[in-house]
Amino acid sequence: MKVAIVTGVLGGIGKESALQLLKNGYAVVGMDVVTPTDLADFEGFDFTYVKGDLASSESRETLVRTACEKGTLSALVNVAGVAPKVRRDILEMTEESYDFVMGINTKGTLFLTQAVANEMCREGAGGSIVNISSCSAYTSSTSRGEYCISKAGVSMITKLFADRLAAEGITVNEICPGIIATGMTATVKEKYDKLIEGGLVPLGRWGQPLDIAKAVVALCDGTFGYTTGQSFILDGGMHIRKL
Repeated sequence: MKVAIVTGVLGGIGKESALQLLKNGYAVVGMDVVTPTDLADFEGFDFTYVKGDLASSESRETLVRTACEKGTLSALVNVAGVAPKVRRDILEMTEESYDFVMGINTKGTLFLTQAVANEMCREGAGGSIVNISSCSAYTSSTSRGEYCISKAGVSMITKLFADRLAAEGITVNEICPGIIATGMTATVKEKYDKLIEGGLVPLGRWGQPLDIAKAVVALCDGTFGYTTGQSFILDGGMHIRKL
């Protein structure tokens, strides 16, 4: 049985990624920080939910142990991430906010990837690791600097593990989403609606979790088996520089 771990599994990108992996024959072990009120969308699939905090070593250990009990650990999809609780100018950013964001987005992702990588190496069956980074990894947003820094860190995590694990037959890539309709962006919907209407996104629409999930599956199922250490930008063309 191919087993995939998906963090942030109750959020927009995490949930859709888990569902698409399930539909493609994976057993999925998903983790999130909340007690779920409704897992109906996962009924009929081989889905296991683990409540835990990515910033906690105990939660990470429980997650990996649960996945290994299910079968061969074939994929890790690092989706879980947080934005600052309060957006502040970089000149006013607090250490508390920095530690909160970095502890989950970067440190948590790093050490879960390390734990999964060691297990994949032990199993000797290869595997795929997909990190959900962000266009914020390379785009300045001075009102949420800690988030940008954390996602830039995820980009380097991707390269480091891709380099280290290539000889083990394990691919490590990242997806950099643009403006995606999720709970994280719901609070700034009006702002982004106006920017998209003004031409910020050449394809002229919000990205959807399914747009990202399709790429996740392709990176896990061997479609890009000769690609590692790569960033896949899924932003509707927003990265294009124009005169």
